[in-house]
Amino acid sequence: MNLLLIFISAALVNNFVLSYFLGICPFVGVSKRISSAVSMGMAVTFVMTITAVVTWLVYHLILVPFRIEILEYVSFILVIASLVQLVEMFIRKVSKPLYETLGIYLPLITTNCAILGLALFAVLREYDFIESLIFGLGAGGGFTLALVIMAGIRQDLELGNVPKIFQGAGITMIVAGCLALAFMGFAGI
Repeated sequence: MNLLLIFISAALVNNFVLSYFLGICPFVGVSKRISSAVSMGMAVTFVMTITAVVTWLVYHLILVPFRIEILEYVSFILVIASLVQLVEMFIRKVSKPLYETLGIYLPLITTNCAILGLALFAVLREYDFIESLIFGLGAGGGFTLALVIMAGIRQDLELGNVPKIFQGAGITMIVAGCLALAFMGFAGI
């Protein structure tokens, strides 16, 4: 039951994009088409899940035993950068069109604060290995959910009659704010 609560909390109640406002750059940049949103969401989910596992191992098997927790940020950033490079090389090799669609946003996963936030939250909340894994899956699933919802709305807005002053970034920010308010309902706010 605790694992289910961690998953639901990470995906809905404490959604990284819509509650903590982490990972806004790819959220806004890649949410123009549902297909690219799903692809980016899957890449971020993969990186978040693997990051949760690897950073838990690094923290509990290296940093804590050697009493060098001060290197937490540096080691986590190195882990994240390495994982994103692996994902980028894999996507470039397997699907060149997907690699070109995601463009600059794929290497930006490295600097996506949601990934680092995930690693730091898992340590702060003292999750064990399995809880960290579930937390990574839930956070990635929530990121993907927010991205796909935003992409669907943005695709519909292209067909709508949006006043000229709100077209582009304006309507995107208004929709993001409305989505954030809707997700606050999961927290009971």
